[in-house]
Amino acid sequence: MSNTDKKGRIGYDDVTKIAKSTQEQAVASWINQLNQIRIDECISRLTGQKGNLKAALSELKELKTFIDKPEHILGNSETKHGEIAEHVQVNISNARKIVEGLKGEYTFEGVGKTAPEDYLHNGLQVQLKFIGGRFGNQSFYHITEHLKKYPDFISNGGTYDIPKDQYDNIIRYLHMSPEDIKAIPSTSEDGGRSIRKLVENIKDWEIQNNVKFEDKVKPAIVDYNDVQKSNIGNTIKEEEKAISKKDLERRDEAHLQSKPTLQEGVKATATAAIVEGGMVFCLGVAGKMKEGKKIPNFTSEDWQELGIKSGRGAGKGAIRGASVYTLTNFTASPAAVASAFVSASFGVVSQSQLLRGGIISQEDFIINSEAMCLEASISAMASIAGQVLIPIPVLGTVIGNATGMFMYGIAKNYLSERELRCIEDYNSEISIVKENLNAELQATITEVESEFTKFANITDLAFDEDVNIAFNSSIALAYASGVDEELILQDKSAVDDFFQ
Repeated sequence: MSNTDKKGRIGYDDVTKIAKSTQEQAVASWINQLNQIRIDECISRLTGQKGNLKAALSELKELKTFIDKPEHILGNSETKHGEIAEHVQVNISNARKIVEGLKGEYTFEGVGKTAPEDYLHNGLQVQLKFIGGRFGNQSFYHITEHLKKYPDFISNGGTYDIPKDQYDNIIRYLHMSPEDIKAIPSTSEDGGRSIRKLVENIKDWEIQNNVKFEDKVKPAIVDYNDVQKSNIGNTIKEEEKAISKKDLERRDEAHLQSKPTLQEGVKATATAAIVEGGMVFCLGVAGKMKEGKKIPNFTSEDWQELGIKSGRGAGKGAIRGASVYTLTNFTASPAAVASAFVSASFGVVSQSQLLRGGIISQEDFIINSEAMCLEASISAMASIAGQVLIPIPVLGTVIGNATGMFMYGIAKNYLSERELRCIEDYNSEISIVKENLNAELQATITEVESEFTKFANITDLAFDEDVNIAFNSSIALAYASGVDEELILQDKSAVDDFFQ
């Protein structure tokens, strides 16, 4: 029965199909948007990381520029490492932060030439002491002298930095028990006497200033030997390698976080199930109301039927959500095409069940399957076109699908009522033309085969053992091959003249 009125307008069944198709494509578009958000975030992170790397390497370049001009570094050849250590602490520390997308914490800005600090760390004063010695006692001694000169330095929030290796040794000594400290031989490599004196001085200093060593003295980012003139070049090269390695790690993290996840797949599956189940329920209620039933008058059988259909719809929705999520993430399938593929698959499977049950014929199975695939294809193309024309997530897909399927519904029904006869007439004419062409083609083939047979016979005679037969046949072969008559030797005298 036709689903249109006399004016060709689509009816309730077509509206139901359009609504369901639009819902399916909307779910697919939403899943696609989830994927796109991940991709956009990945691109944004990679773009930002490119800037991070450039800024981090710029810090190291600034350090190299400073090192390459030793005449501008304060101190003699034995003490220049002090100012070098300051720039190492500022530039390398900043580079390590910046490559991770963070803000540099160190700066020389605002530090005067005669200021008690060498640089600022998060706005607070820092004095760096890089003095030689195995145990760090010389660096600590210079800290005490600096604090005598600037007694308010610590109370104003200031701290001290010393070589990392010296700091680690001091902390180890401070955490040793008094018995272990006393047990260190004075003649050992650790220099027990010097160590015990250092620990004693630090504890007295902590009491006098009411502070903890670990709170006011911090490890520098490098060891004492790393800032010496003979080693600083290699220190910078190693740091460049470390920065590049960290950059690659962050890029790998961005790619990893942009990959599809099981959690997101479950979310897409559950959402698709709820939406599709809800759509089936609403369409079911609308269908019963169209039959003349009011909701308060629905029987238990009606509600049971709606529940079963909604459950099946939710099951299909779950399959659709999982399939679209998988196809869009692990193949090159657009979301609209993936959803259409799932819809077509459901339709063909349902028709195959009818075929197996003997409800429809094989011809009906093929026709119905083709129609379902065509509708799914039109739904996909309309959704894609809508998304291109209206590049708003989900909205463009919904409008495109609804419009496309509406137009297809009208065109399909018009064709079934008006153009079908034209198509049949056209097919009849094509059939007649085909038969005539087949007859002409057969006649041509027969003529060609005859000519080939004649040519083969002439060729055989041209090489006959009888010289006279071969000579005459060679003349005939030359004519058959299209040789110019003036070039053909027609008799014995012409042959003699040719070879003279």
